[in-house]
Amino acid sequence: MESQPFLTIDNQPISLAKAIGYLRSTGDFQPFLLKIIRQHLLETELQTRDDLEIDSTIIEQAVIDFRLENQLNDPDRFQEWLNAKGINYTDFHYQIAATLKIEKLKAEVTAPKIEEYFNANKALLNQVVLSRIVVADLDFALSLKSQILADRSRFEPLAREHSLTDDRLVSGIMEPVSLGQIPNEIREYVASAKPGELIGPLEIDRRYALLRVEQILPASLEGSMKRELQNQLFEQWLQEKAQKLTIKMHIE
Repeated sequence: MESQPFLTIDNQPISLAKAIGYLRSTGDFQPFLLKIIRQHLLETELQTRDDLEIDSTIIEQAVIDFRLENQLNDPDRFQEWLNAKGINYTDFHYQIAATLKIEKLKAEVTAPKIEEYFNANKALLNQVVLSRIVVADLDFALSLKSQILADRSRFEPLAREHSLTDDRLVSGIMEPVSLGQIPNEIREYVASAKPGELIGPLEIDRRYALLRVEQILPASLEGSMKRELQNQLFEQWLQEKAQKLTIKMHIE
């Protein structure tokens, strides 16, 4: 008996094997497979663990909050949104409940590890605010440095006038970044610098940068930092569970 096609495009049947072949040819098969495995692990946890159940009143409040935050309080607009997503209200309600359960699972899984992980990586989690002037010529960068060392107040106008990066419009000041995100070749200079200290010129991508440390922001295990670490540890936990699975593909 001939198997049903995976999907049809303009009445042309596409088998599962052909669809997977398409994904392989574009390099998308591995991410696609990993998403399936990840979702399978999550669904298994949600279906087999009674301790992850969420009180119905909390779920209903989460539904209300989601609709308010996304301006979907109007029934017609909400239905249009559901149609655009290709889901019905039951699917939507399940997704909200599943999200709450996953957050509960995430908190439970990461609780024993997160403080130890934070303490071990705190130096790289600390954030730093930098200002920069980026130019194409080393001699010019050295000339700018001499001017700044002679008059510290010259940094901002020189950044606005000469820097090649978009942040010249704000006098070269950059968004806060964690030390762990700074390229290795300049991280050691930034990590040992004090606020107000001028660094460089350093060669970065065939350009020359003068950096000034504006502020050091010590990391704390709360808010967005805590959520980010929870996400990292949770993904590690899922990967470890996935490595223990026996996975076989059956494609005709």
